[in-house]
Amino acid sequence: MSAMTTDSQMTVSNSKETTHDPELAMERSSRPTFWQHLNTEVDPAQSTGPLSAFCFMTGFIDAISFSAVFVWCGFQTGNFAQLALALARLWEVAPSGVGHDSTFHIADRQAITSLLSFQAGAFFGRVGGPHGTTQARIWLVLATLVQALMTMAAALVIWKSGQGSIAALRGDPSWTTTLTFVGLAFMSASLGVQGIVGKRLNTQFTTTIVLTTVWVELFTDPRLFKIREKVKTRDHKLIAAAALFLGAFVARALLATRIGAAGALAVGAGIRVLISLAWIVTPGKPATSK
Repeated sequence: MSAMTTDSQMTVSNSKETTHDPELAMERSSRPTFWQHLNTEVDPAQSTGPLSAFCFMTGFIDAISFSAVFVWCGFQTGNFAQLALALARLWEVAPSGVGHDSTFHIADRQAITSLLSFQAGAFFGRVGGPHGTTQARIWLVLATLVQALMTMAAALVIWKSGQGSIAALRGDPSWTTTLTFVGLAFMSASLGVQGIVGKRLNTQFTTTIVLTTVWVELFTDPRLFKIREKVKTRDHKLIAAAALFLGAFVARALLATRIGAAGALAVGAGIRVLISLAWIVTPGKPATSK
């Protein structure tokens, strides 16, 4: 009898918990939906993982393009200077008996393709809007998926071209067909999108692409030699440099295998998909008291 009474009391208690407990109902109603979670903003200070992976991808993509055509898809300063040199050559006075070279060399055309495609990718950042929405998870996830799609598109066209992955000589690039120009454009545009994502988060990783500023700031950091201390301004810059180095190393190692540039780019596309998922679980900004 007492057992039946206890069972009935537990049933009534459970019923109250599920139907009449206002605190429980309020707790459930306050839990954000997945869509609401996607529209929250990540905490840039807690984004070390995805941003380190971005730096890895910079080295990864640049190693593939440089090995084939000696063009950096991410480091556009050199490509921009190369454009100036190519234009200046048009006005050079040729030595006696030598024909005047008034054409863009294939290396110049590849550099210009990379430069313009990178700028087009960076232009994508305007979609995010000026009011901080570019730190929302949904924007970060979609922007990273766009990078993955561009990288996969590059893999497909490079595979379709059938050309080699590693150039034998500096003046003899292994990619010369129209399809490889398209592949180079997709690779550069993907880094343009990545750069604007990194810039909008405004961390020690900067754009996650060009590390010249990182090197300068690293070696002028007043706490550079505080070995036993955690120094974010120093440590995150070291992580960025190490990740880029590792990415270039891994990509070059993959190029030496049978999968070549197309297979390496497919691997890179998969890594970018994983990065896009990482933005979902990246901690959000701490709640501010009103």
